[in-house]
Amino acid sequence: MAPRYKYLFGPVHSRRMGLSLGIDLVPAKTCSFNCPFCQAGVTTCLTIRRRAYVPARKVIAELEDWIRRGGRADFITLAGAGEPTLHSGFGVILKAIKRRRRFKTALLSNGSLFSLPAVRRAALAADIVKVSLSAWDQESFRRINRGALPLAFDRMVDGLKCFRRKYRGTFWLEVFVVAGLNDRAAAMG
Repeated sequence: MAPRYKYLFGPVHSRRMGLSLGIDLVPAKTCSFNCPFCQAGVTTCLTIRRRAYVPARKVIAELEDWIRRGGRADFITLAGAGEPTLHSGFGVILKAIKRRRRFKTALLSNGSLFSLPAVRRAALAADIVKVSLSAWDQESFRRINRGALPLAFDRMVDGLKCFRRKYRGTFWLEVFVVAGLNDRAAAMG
């Protein structure tokens, strides 16, 4: 019988990354956004507080166990049912994966905390960074992403631009188009 892991999930087949093992670093629906289109549902802990929500050493121990048992994946992805950059040690975990050398890494983020230098520095360790950007100004940001205060659209975008200037990996910008919110000029106006 395969072991049950607390922080690892999958691997799952991803059309963009092949076989991807997920790592969930925050409790379910702990996020800096409460987007109406979130596949994981309504955010139950809306926050921008960064901390070690789960022990990094336990995440790394589970990953080592999975590898010892012959785990296979094309990517190991920090994702899950919340915002992974809320975890203050996500960079430590990325670096631990990178030391294994046989796995590529991906960070799937909403991009909300990239205004913070510590988040940008830690994210540099990922092979792929995917962030979301579905708004175009503060008002649309409030309506679409419903972020934790004091998140500000302009600061978020500036942080993403700053990160992109230094980052040498693959950077994906994901845009969710939501009917009636950002799908036509009248909705944007």
